[in-house]
Amino acid sequence: MSSAHDVLGLGILAICINVTLMLVKIGVGLVGNSYALVADGIESASDIFSSLITWAGFQLSLKPADDNHPYGHGKVESLAGMFSGAALFLAAGVIAYSSIHEILTPHHAPAWFTLPVLVVVVIVKEFLSRRVLLASDSLDSNALRGDAWHHRSDAITSGAAAAGIAVALIGGPGYESADDWAALAACVVIVVNGVLIVRRSLHDVLDGNVSADLHHALDGVAAATPGVVSTEKCRVRKSGVDLFVDIHVRVPPDMTVVDGHEISHAVKARLLDANARIKDVLVHIEPA
Repeated sequence: MSSAHDVLGLGILAICINVTLMLVKIGVGLVGNSYALVADGIESASDIFSSLITWAGFQLSLKPADDNHPYGHGKVESLAGMFSGAALFLAAGVIAYSSIHEILTPHHAPAWFTLPVLVVVVIVKEFLSRRVLLASDSLDSNALRGDAWHHRSDAITSGAAAAGIAVALIGGPGYESADDWAALAACVVIVVNGVLIVRRSLHDVLDGNVSADLHHALDGVAAATPGVVSTEKCRVRKSGVDLFVDIHVRVPPDMTVVDGHEISHAVKARLLDANARIKDVLVHIEPA
């Protein structure tokens, strides 16, 4: 599993790539008469701002607990994820507006050299998206997942624009707006993923439940601890990339307080060893 601190370099790389692609797309779009490519470059500028907020929020979420925040700063990660998802809505709106404007405004077909530029953009952005998605899945981070989808949305719109430009070049007169229609269709994909990311982040902010598989795994670890008869209930909440566990375990009713205390420490130690993301465990002792 990737370390939370290890992926911060990936964020810097992503921002540098976005700056480079933004300049390339706007420059080539102006020279090659592709306003869809110019709009795509402007949307990349918003991606840079969104990435800065997302990665800054992610880094802030890694701050350790203090007197004012005894459970750490992990919720900042979920808030950054909500911002990232909302930024996808904004990006889709900007692209849709630009596409409709270009469809309604007669213009010449884009130059042929805009096509290979878009193909390169698609390859670079999809590669970057997959790298960030791997990190987000490893850390279960909605903020990084949102940033990955910003890169993928850029790849999707660039791919749609490339397909549209190919149609415009092959079809000739009457097909000048094909790339704009393609970019408009890509907005649907961007909005859907924005909704999914906001939903996941809101779920974490509201301390929504984690997967049933994780519950079963933690129950199994606790139940296998010597002295534990069974587990009664287990609650897990996610805060950023960390997990906090509350678990009730049953022990023999005639057990002394000292023995019960030792078993609770053993359960906590086993759970902390079983999953590196678990930050703290609260064990409740119940009579079997």
